[in-house]
Amino acid sequence: MLDQFGREIDYLRLSVTERCNLRCIYCREGNDCFTAENELSAKEISRIVEQMVALGVRKVRVTGGEPLVRSDLEQIVADIARHPEVADLCMTTNAQGLENRVADLRCAGLGRLNISLDSLCKERYSKMTRGGHLGDVLGGIDAALACGMGLIKVNTVLVRGENDSEIGDFIRLAKEYPIDVRFIELMPIGRLGEDGTRRIPSAEVLEAYPELRPVAPRSPCQPSEDFAGEGFRGRVGFISPVSHKFCGVCNRVRLTSDGHLRMCLGDNAETDLRPALERSDEMLFETIREAVWKKPRGHHFETLFHSLRAMNRIGG
Repeated sequence: MLDQFGREIDYLRLSVTERCNLRCIYCREGNDCFTAENELSAKEISRIVEQMVALGVRKVRVTGGEPLVRSDLEQIVADIARHPEVADLCMTTNAQGLENRVADLRCAGLGRLNISLDSLCKERYSKMTRGGHLGDVLGGIDAALACGMGLIKVNTVLVRGENDSEIGDFIRLAKEYPIDVRFIELMPIGRLGEDGTRRIPSAEVLEAYPELRPVAPRSPCQPSEDFAGEGFRGRVGFISPVSHKFCGVCNRVRLTSDGHLRMCLGDNAETDLRPALERSDEMLFETIREAVWKKPRGHHFETLFHSLRAMNRIGG
């Protein structure tokens, strides 16, 4: 499936809910309270994924909000996994409640996990997530390793003045365990990110830790630049969409939980798939194909971009 600039689009980031059991400082704002009312059903998700696979999608990442708040998550995963063309089925989660469900998700066909973890300090983690429990995350990681889940990646959003004192601790995590730690640059979405002063560029971290050396990427289209040091069991990655734009090799689109196909995180254009869902699979196929063709050349983060959706409403 090609867009107008000749990029092969084969990666779907599938948000199954806007709901979340945390309120991370860079993600959710105000007193928003989301319900399941406008979420696509498991059957609707399955129909959309079927057409996207027919169009060439080969990787699906389940996101939210927090996917684990959906009681039918295992069914959603199983419906995706039944497509042999999907070579990589993974999920991004905050791991609150993961420990008791990860074995069933693995059996349903989930292959990998990205786990959001912004602090290794119990009190700071609770503050940054506004109520999360660090023990739940660590228990979820242990359970995922125990049930044979594939490569686990830890996603850490660096925020100046919040968790920048822990950068060395996260790097040691990648050294001592078979886990990839990826530092994510704070994006200009929401008040915290749009301020601009809290962003920590990758160059600043690399200057402070010269023992980190570049290594070959695990995937040619991955957004992270990977590094490692002597004796590392995992890697340290940097995802820097603002300071190191990677739009030229972008191979992804996003489906929001309310049925809108979004071509770019840093562009507000969306296509509502619900009208096509109410008609036929053929109409759904053509609607998706036409929307992907119009994917913009790149994001607008560098031009005072203001997202009309908070991060939890787009899908992480």
